[in-house]
Amino acid sequence: MSRYLRFAALGDSTTYGIGDPVPPSLSPTGWRGWARLLSDALGSTHDVSFCNLAVSGATARCVVAHQLADGVAHRPDLASLIVGVNDTMRSTWSAQRLRDDLMLAAETLTDAGALLMTARFHDHGRVLGLPGVLRRPLRARLDAVNAVYDEVHATFGGLRVDLATWPQVHDRAFWSVDRLHPAETGHRLFARAFADQLRAEGLDVEPPSTEVAGGLPTSWRTDLHWVVTEGAPWMGRRARDLGPWAVRMAWTDVRPRTAQRVAGRVGQPPRVGSRA
Repeated sequence: MSRYLRFAALGDSTTYGIGDPVPPSLSPTGWRGWARLLSDALGSTHDVSFCNLAVSGATARCVVAHQLADGVAHRPDLASLIVGVNDTMRSTWSAQRLRDDLMLAAETLTDAGALLMTARFHDHGRVLGLPGVLRRPLRARLDAVNAVYDEVHATFGGLRVDLATWPQVHDRAFWSVDRLHPAETGHRLFARAFADQLRAEGLDVEPPSTEVAGGLPTSWRTDLHWVVTEGAPWMGRRARDLGPWAVRMAWTDVRPRTAQRVAGRVGQPPRVGSRA
């Protein structure tokens, strides 16, 4: 039986829909994304009021400061809270501040009566093909983000998608050209996962199809345009922000390994023909 259902989506560019381009007739922003796909699926059996508050580039602090109040004002039955990757890419990174912000947002949304929807993240460094000296410190930060989401889920319950357990995230088709944002396929799988969990909770919803449909086809020209107009400027901003941190982390990672190799050679007998 159909009923009124309110859905508020909070977060960053993934929830905003980056990576899933559609014609303006389908979305004034030019992007659709998993949250819209899920909302449309819910709309087949419910009268849905959908409010997407996500902003590209948002951190957990941005969600608390600029999205949370509007999310609560929407009086949501469902509320997604998926943010944190941008936090790991800032020189201002603080695991404690991230925890404080996510716990506050989760508590506020659940106190407002919403069923919380969250995610755990995969190893972005592996997908991006980063060298080990950069991948290891980034992975440590993502592990800290996932630990907070584990605490959120243990405290407030709700639904969550664990991307770290998905083999699909290592398929090229899952990602858009930047390998940071899901392509339409990735967004559809994300929406389908939440729809399946909502059905398990007893909500009448027809899961969205995982077949690509309705989006704008991509090509090397559109990919190149995105890289030039969006990707390269974003990388430039992150390089200025993360450059000093990356150098420090690389040196911190390399130094003990070099010291171990040197120490391993100390005291070894000289090779035949070498000078003592």
